[in-house]
Amino acid sequence: MIVAVLITFWHVLRGLLGSVLWIGLAFAIGLGVHELLSSELQASYFATLSKELTFAVGPGPSPSLRLPKTGPFDERLGYANLLGLSQKLTQRDYEITRQARMSAKLIDLVDKGIYPPHHEKTQAGLTVMDCNRSTFFSARYPQRSYTNFEAMPKRLVDSLLFIENRELLDNTYPKRNPAVEWDRFGKALLDQFISLLFPDHDTQGGSTLATQIEKYRHSPGGRTVSGKDKLRQMASASLRTYLDGEETTATRRRIVLDYINTVPLAAQQGYGEVNGIGDGLWAWYGRDFAEVNQLLQQGPAPIDLAKQAEAYKQALSLFVAERRPSDLLEGKGMALNALVDSHLRLMAEAGVITPAFRDAALAVHLTLRSNSGSIPPTSFSTRKAASTARTHLSSLVDTSRLYDLDRLDLTVQSTLNTALQKAITDVLYQLKNPVATKDAGLNEKQFLENNDPAKVIYSFTLFERSDSGNLLRVQTDNFDQPFDINEGTKLDLGSTAKFRTLVTYLEIIAELHKRFADSSPEELAKIEVDPRDILTRWAIDYMLGQTARDLPAILEAAMDRPYSASPAEEFFTGGGVHTFDNFNADDDGRIMPLRAGFRNSVNLVFVRLMRDVVHHYMFQTPGSSAKLLTDSNDPRRQEYLARFADREGRIFVRRFYKKYRDKNAQEAEELLVQGIRASGAKLATIYRSIDPDNGIGGLSSFIGKYLPDGQLNEAEMKTLFEKYAPEKFPLGDRGYIIGVHPLELWMVGFLRKHPGSTEAQILEASADERQAVYHWLYTTRRKNAQDRRILSLLEVEGFLEVHRAWQRLGYPFGSLVPSYASALGS
Repeated sequence: MIVAVLITFWHVLRGLLGSVLWIGLAFAIGLGVHELLSSELQASYFATLSKELTFAVGPGPSPSLRLPKTGPFDERLGYANLLGLSQKLTQRDYEITRQARMSAKLIDLVDKGIYPPHHEKTQAGLTVMDCNRSTFFSARYPQRSYTNFEAMPKRLVDSLLFIENRELLDNTYPKRNPAVEWDRFGKALLDQFISLLFPDHDTQGGSTLATQIEKYRHSPGGRTVSGKDKLRQMASASLRTYLDGEETTATRRRIVLDYINTVPLAAQQGYGEVNGIGDGLWAWYGRDFAEVNQLLQQGPAPIDLAKQAEAYKQALSLFVAERRPSDLLEGKGMALNALVDSHLRLMAEAGVITPAFRDAALAVHLTLRSNSGSIPPTSFSTRKAASTARTHLSSLVDTSRLYDLDRLDLTVQSTLNTALQKAITDVLYQLKNPVATKDAGLNEKQFLENNDPAKVIYSFTLFERSDSGNLLRVQTDNFDQPFDINEGTKLDLGSTAKFRTLVTYLEIIAELHKRFADSSPEELAKIEVDPRDILTRWAIDYMLGQTARDLPAILEAAMDRPYSASPAEEFFTGGGVHTFDNFNADDDGRIMPLRAGFRNSVNLVFVRLMRDVVHHYMFQTPGSSAKLLTDSNDPRRQEYLARFADREGRIFVRRFYKKYRDKNAQEAEELLVQGIRASGAKLATIYRSIDPDNGIGGLSSFIGKYLPDGQLNEAEMKTLFEKYAPEKFPLGDRGYIIGVHPLELWMVGFLRKHPGSTEAQILEASADERQAVYHWLYTTRRKNAQDRRILSLLEVEGFLEVHRAWQRLGYPFGSLVPSYASALGS
């Protein structure tokens, strides 16, 4: 009896439990379906998480900066290379004054591979402002875009959603996550599984517009190469969706806007990278964006039906081409036409467009243009300031193409004054007019006279001296071509520079005349003059040999002094060994009086005259150090040699720093060894110099790596290790043993210990080494070599005296150094 009751109770209980389980399962399924449709739990989770994903701008560089590594938009806008750009600027003495700090949670997610969620720019580019913060250059890409959702034609939006994401703007569930359409995603997974079994099975993607935006902006190459990539895109899109809270209606509209404005549409010859429907219509069809929008905003009207259908089909083709833009847009258009026609038929069946509109669109044949057309004519005079600023900026950030520079998300304040720039540019252009040149007094004799003023190119550069240095305020010319006369040409020995040199020379002769006019022949004969002071020697000889000793006579005679015009001579200058050419090659073999050289503007005559002027100031200026060349015991001699060693050493340090700054320790080592003929002694010297703290075991591996055929036993290895220890040989001798410049060897070793050092830090650290490698120069038996080095420094000082003479004479541009004089030592 009891057993029967228990059995009956068990059956009743099992029935009740089974019902509960079924009810629970049905409830769970219902909740799951509701979540897939409404995304309420996702909305709560992601919106809460987004509140922790913050950043704030703080002073100085960020201690925990996270930057995107890949992604077409990240690379184009400069975000991926932000660290490299910052390093290049800090090496040029710029400072990071403010930078963003990420929250701990945001850093954690980025480190796990999530793309940083924030409201991204759909349009960006280079902006350049002048010293008054007035914008004078602004590049925005894409150039043509919609400003808001309402500005987009409804027909265009409906067509996009039909093709790509039909449920995106369904407002039944206001918290819906637009990053995933679960039915499409499930079908895509099923297709992928079936394709593993049947490789010929067609597969379709499950991407939504939100995940496509993440893909073409931030995924490597703008592609999805793995399931992990797809999950990363979905997670990133979900976080970005809920940045503004759980409600996603406005976010989903923004997704449509962002996609239409930035979808990648291959690259067009003559235009470059094409993004967005607006730029796509212009680049691939030559269509005016405003005209297309006006046509698409209208309802179908019989009078405009053909025009509307053409504009619509062209815009639709860009949506269709997005999956394979290079194949479909860069071809002849046949495949694209067929694909678009099939979409038109499907859209008419679905009621997206009317049958009449479909038929009108089917009658249109798409014709893609091969390039974006010729650049419309423009006045380059209006762009001089922009060209100047962009050229300097390109050099500053090591960007070789202005195309890439203009697409960086970058705002720059320059030192240029655009109002003054425009005023001066206008004046220079007016000088092409004969009336303006006459009013300016430029039609006089020895000037333009009756020549065409339109053929004269004027350039102008203005610096303003400030506490922080000389600031470029104006740099312009009147050359109406995309070429900057100031930056793009090298003006050697211009007539103005010749004139200044000639006046300085005649002033010297006048001063010498005043000095010697009252001296007797006996007194003149006793005057000692250094043989290199040609001008003083000539003036004394003239006063000794001529009866006409008045000032006009000696000045006339000074103009008749002969000079060679031969370009065969090399001129040792402060910048190295230079040679010069004449404008007219017929002058190369001539010796001519100075007045003929001036009349015919012969370069080499004035190069030699400038050398004589510089040497005169070297040997005649009170307190001159030129006697160092004759007095080996002068205490200043060592000081000059030290200055030479430091100056030349800096040149080599900078050269080697540029060679090795971007190399890691292994790459630098290989580059150094690559330039020598390897031997045991050389390799041991390198090893002991660049890594002196390493033991003998490393030497064996080092030699074996670079000298595989050289079999050395343990005793030989020990001998090399001890013999070529760095303390056994000074740096200069070690460089000689290896066959490289000693400072190159030092640079590799220093960067090995101090990677990432700046040029300023390198120069400071190498002060002693720069002196050490020129130790041989300080010995007294090296007097000839010492004299050559001292002479180069004295020529610099002599030229500075010439420079000061020009300023005393009050030349309008007396503070500017002629390029050829710069070559002589400035």
